[in-house]
Amino acid sequence: MKTISVKVPEGLDIKLTAVAAKRRESKSALIRAALDKIVESSDTVTPYSCFDLAKDLIGSVEGPSDLSYNKKHLKGYGR
Repeated sequence: MKTISVKVPEGLDIKLTAVAAKRRESKSALIRAALDKIVESSDTVTPYSCFDLAKDLIGSVEGPSDLSYNKKHLKGYGR
């Protein structure tokens, strides 16, 4: 399990302590449950690949189709 540090205001810490004690669990467990609930219910958190993010750009640039592997296009590059 990864460890992260979170700074919370004094009032929130008091509330967390009280709720954790009432539920008989640690503050860490309470925070994990709350974060999990937020992340699972969020529609905006969607893992995208690089392809998914750039697919609308594919084919939008004109140029040689063999640019990525034909060494003749590298002549003079970096000079």
